[in-house]
Amino acid sequence: MKHRLSLFVLILALAGLGGCATMSGDECMTSDWSAIGYEDGSRGYTMDRMSQHRKACAKHGVTPDFAAYQNGRDQGLVDYCQPGRGFSVGVNGGSYSGVCHANLEGDFLDAYNTGHHLYVLRSNVSRATSSINSKEREVDEIAETVVIKTAELIANETTQEQRIFLLADLKNLAERSGELDAEIKDLYDLRARSQVELDHYQMVVADMGY
Repeated sequence: MKHRLSLFVLILALAGLGGCATMSGDECMTSDWSAIGYEDGSRGYTMDRMSQHRKACAKHGVTPDFAAYQNGRDQGLVDYCQPGRGFSVGVNGGSYSGVCHANLEGDFLDAYNTGHHLYVLRSNVSRATSSINSKEREVDEIAETVVIKTAELIANETTQEQRIFLLADLKNLAERSGELDAEIKDLYDLRARSQVELDHYQMVVADMGY
């Protein structure tokens, strides 16, 4: 049984390693390395991607055409390193790995930073809304618990000792509910300020043509 379990774990581990491969054996043997380089470049991948391809194909006895890959990647990077793409990457919360050439990077980074700031402002509003919803659900749950415990408190079969514990629970619940009400108020104020900041910046971004 122990041997079977060990074999099963080994199979899962090998399957996981296989899932990390960027290319299959057939792809390694039939691929146009210039096209692969172009695709990787247009997605903003670093040269680490080529290392992953090399490792994947080495298992099948195939050596990538580095020159063709590099040429294709350089062409792909020209498409990737455009301001519109930079804004798109930033506004969607993507990261930039410093792959653009110096003559393109300035405009790309300006657009990327613009988009990323918009992403941050939207995230601030979204995060505040999520926190408000979470705390309001907790308030509702406390209210339901208070109803249940209050009913237990006044029930005839409840002992004096039980009533003491119930009163303590109700006190704690009331305090927590008060804390939540204050936190929710602060979050509404924070979200309102964040929304104003977001609305203003969205107008700025629209004026920039994005």
